[in-house]
Amino acid sequence: MNYEDIVRKQIREWEKALLAPPGPLQKAAKAVSDKVNTFIPQKIHNAITSAVKGVVRTVLLGVEFTPKGPVSANLPLREMDRKGKQLLSTYKKVAAAEGAGTGAGGIVLGVVDFPALIAIKMKFLFELAHIYGFNTRNSSERLYILQVFQLAFASHEVRARLLAAIKQWDSSPTTTAWADNPQTIDWEQLQREYRDAIDFRKMLQLVPGIGAVVGAWANYGLLEELGETAINCYRMRHLLS
Repeated sequence: MNYEDIVRKQIREWEKALLAPPGPLQKAAKAVSDKVNTFIPQKIHNAITSAVKGVVRTVLLGVEFTPKGPVSANLPLREMDRKGKQLLSTYKKVAAAEGAGTGAGGIVLGVVDFPALIAIKMKFLFELAHIYGFNTRNSSERLYILQVFQLAFASHEVRARLLAAIKQWDSSPTTTAWADNPQTIDWEQLQREYRDAIDFRKMLQLVPGIGAVVGAWANYGLLEELGETAINCYRMRHLLS
């Protein structure tokens, strides 16, 4: 098989895993997470929600995260993948270092970590888009990034719908509608599901004595999950174009 055929096979395997119903272990973890969630102070939930809202506004305006460098042009998929994985490796280390630093500071710095981590994720996504040849100065590309971000942390119930929208991004008239009127996207759902996806790991970061270790582990893993989703979405989009 040539490289593109290998990638198509990898994407099919990724889609199958993404859409698979949660197993007993995942269900048990979700139940524990939901229980832990009831003990988390409301101010921490509010901090996460505020952080997501702030990032969404920043992304829609196209400020802060848009890379200054040029958008890649006419690179073969193999080279884009190489650069994308290299970028992900760098950002996982950045996220881990940030999580370790804030995790060592207890609850106060742990709360600060939430918006910092989201900013790291968005910077990664914007740079990744340029590697795969998509210009984030365009509003539709920034909305695409938010869809990919949502897919990475979505519950099983909505993944199929989000994946279908991402697959049809360049051929669907709804993309233009979203670019003209981003309020049609359910941002409240995005905030809620992102919070639910990270709560269990990130709340352990606030536990005295283990915060630094857990913070590094949690941030590294969350970047890895986001990176796998984003790289596969851009690979898929490249192959569909």
